[in-house]
Amino acid sequence: MSFTPELVAELEILSLFNLANTQEGLKVHHVAAPSAIAAAKRLHDKGLTTQVDGGYLTSLGLEAAKHAQSLLTILAITQEAA
Repeated sequence: MSFTPELVAELEILSLFNLANTQEGLKVHHVAAPSAIAAAKRLHDKGLTTQVDGGYLTSLGLEAAKHAQSLLTILAITQEAA
């Protein structure tokens, strides 16, 4: 499996969630980039968020967001060290 533009867009949405406060949701407005709107819908269809336009993370979504944000942190640290 490779990182398709669609998966990258979903990872970008997951990276926007505040993991320190699970009561804080996310709203992808209708004026957002079409790729972001589509990514938010796919995350909902996969059961990771509560609403088509974002909402809150489900328990599965919280795990996915943790992994996505951890990966970003790891890659950023690795990039700084180079």
